[in-house]
Formats: sequence, structure tokens, C-alpha cells
Amino acid sequence: MAEINHFEYGWITPALSYALSVLGSFLGLICATRIRAAQTGAQRAWWGVLAAWAIGGTAIWTMHFMAMLGFAVDGTRIRYDVPITAASALIAVVAVGIGLAIAGTGRPAAPRLLVGGLFTGAGVAAMHYTGMAAMRLDGRLAYDSTRVALSVAIAVVAATAALWLAVTVRRGLAIFASALVMGVAVNGMHFTGMSALSVHLHERRGEVTGAGVSTLLVPIVLLVIFGVVGLVYALLAVPTDDDRAGAAYLAARRGPEPAADGPALVAAPDPVGLRARATLAQPGAPFPSRRDHPPR
Repeated sequence: MAEINHFEYGWITPALSYALSVLGSFLGLICATRIRAAQTGAQRAWWGVLAAWAIGGTAIWTMHFMAMLGFAVDGTRIRYDVPITAASALIAVVAVGIGLAIAGTGRPAAPRLLVGGLFTGAGVAAMHYTGMAAMRLDGRLAYDSTRVALSVAIAVVAATAALWLAVTVRRGLAIFASALVMGVAVNGMHFTGMSALSVHLHERRGEVTGAGVSTLLVPIVLLVIFGVVGLVYALLAVPTDDDRAGAAYLAARRGPEPAADGPALVAAPDPVGLRARATLAQPGAPFPSRRDHPPR
């Protein structure tokens, strides 16, 4: 049995993986609050996709591979199968998205949370072990069934708690505290699953094929950067209550527009409400004071 090192670079990789899981959880929970505030089905779908990407893609999948940077096995190099690695990312995002769709339908209810948590937790565990199956080394992987079952149980409990937080938490400080707890749960599931692993090296050594960690690191880092920037931009672009009130005020001042001859124009989708801000940004458009706002 080969010796395994989970922290080859010390505590920098687990610290970075925890930071990624907290960041993804924080952004995902904020997106989840937008789902509850959405007024149309298109807006709910939009924020659901963003929440699934933040939690499944950043908090879970990129955290997994950041932690794997510190994984080493004495006596063999480690490579990764790229298609299977990409499939593990898709599993994480889809599982979280379906879980949010199940738990976030209607008012929060225990049966929906349990079903959504079970599905999402199973998806998270499937992501983890699919990612491990993508690993290529000169040996055979074996798992302790008890610890595997424990990691799956942690994934289900963590996923259920995450969905409950996603449909109930609303305030900024509570969202941040919830993200810290979710980061502990996600990392706990990962390292519990990793503790179940043992590696038996082959007697006859062969060539290990696949992508190296350094090859995968660049696209993963780019995905994280562009994903986080896109999520932050989408959150900042959401119109505030004052923006909506101002747009309604301007629309009331203009009055009803005369009907135009010819076929009616269909407005383009506006999932995050950018049109309200664009209206307020038009030259010469007066910004209403608070006393001009319609009563709430």
C-alpha cells in the first residue's frame, strides 16, 4: 500500500479550498434570495442557474480540485482524465440546480427540503467520486466502505442544510455566517471521502497518461475568476426598490403611449431588470425624490 499525502503543500491548499467554498456559498445564497424575490418565471430560472453555478461550480467542484492540488501518492505521478473531470463539474451544477428547483418551489416545506437535500447530496457525492475516478496513476484505488457511507451521509446533511438556508436566510450577516458553515460542511465531506481512499501500486510500472495538475489549474482558475466576476456583476445589476419606484414614476409621467400602426414589437427578455436602470439613465430623465415615490 502506497503512502498518501493529502497536504503536500501544507495548509495552503485546504485554506484556499475552504475560502472558495465560502465564497461560492455566499454568492449562491445571495442568488437564492433573488429567486424568492423574482416576479416572473424567467427571472426565477435566471437566478436559479446562477445559484447552481455558484454553489455547485465554485463552492463544491472548484473547492474539490483546489484541495486535490495538495494530494500526492509516493511512487507515482498523478494525472487526470479531462472529459471525466468536466463531467464531474456538470454533475455538481445540475444536482444543485435540481435541488434548488425542488426545495424552492412554493413555501418552504420539510418534505421538499428532504427530497431536494437527498438528491443534491447524492449528486455532490457522485461529483466527488467521479472526480476521483478521473484520476490516473500507476496503481489501483480502493475505498473503505464505512467512510464512503459516512461521506455520503455528510453530503446529504450538508446539502439539506444548504437548501434550507437558501430558502430561508435573507439578511447579509446571516448569509455570511451560513456560508462559513457550508464551507465547513463541504470540506468535511471532501476530506472524509479522501480518508476512505487507499492506493495499491502496480508491480510493473507503466506510463501514466492524462492532464497534469498544472494543466488543469489554469482553466479552473480562469473559470473561477470569470464566474465570480459574472455573478458579482449580475448581483450589482439588479435594480433596487428605489430604481423600480423611479421607473414606475417616469412611466406614469409619460402616460400611455399611442398605439403604433403595424405589427406589435415584442420586448426582449430582461431577466435581471437592467431595463429599469437604463430608463433612469436616459439623458434629461429626472430622478424622482423620495416624496414622489408611490406609496408602498
